Order: sequence, then C-alpha cells, then structure tokens
Amino acid sequence: MLWVEYLPLDEREASYLFQVVSRRYEQGSIITTSNKAFTDWGNVLGQDNTIASALLDRLLHHSVVFNIQGERYRLREKRASMTQEVGMGQS
Repeated sequence: MLWVEYLPLDEREASYLFQVVSRRYEQGSIITTSNKAFTDWGNVLGQDNTIASALLDRLLHHSVVFNIQGERYRLREKRASMTQEVGMGQS
C-alpha cells in the first residue's frame, strides 16, 4: 500500500517512489491512499510536477478511484466524546 500524504518527499525519495511504481506497473495491483488531490501531488513529490504526472499516469491507467468525502474519522470521534462530556457535566 502506498500513502501520499502531507509530508513532502525530497527529489531522491520521489525518484525512488516513481521507480517502485514503474516496476510494479502492469505487473500487479497497487493500492494507494492519499489526503491530497491529484493536482497537489507535484508539491508532495519533490516539487516535481513531471514526476507526479508520470507517476499518476501509471497509477491511474487501469485504476478505480474512490473519492471519499466527509468528516475526518478522528475529528468525528473527538466531537462525539466532547458531546458526551458536556452532557455528563450538565447533571
């Protein structure tokens, strides 16, 4: 599984990631999760839009994309616990 998140990769790390995806491309499945839009991947991948475009080209070629929107899981849990604490404090 591949995560593309908020911490940017340097040029070398982005190159390594591209090499891994390129070698796996059309050989088997790759599951990817990200909290970034595809348009933001260049910023995460060593500030390199070219490598981001090439990587996305390979990832999206035979892909099924699930775009999950909604409240973040941890935030939802925190709000629920805060609501319970407030409710208990009003007794």
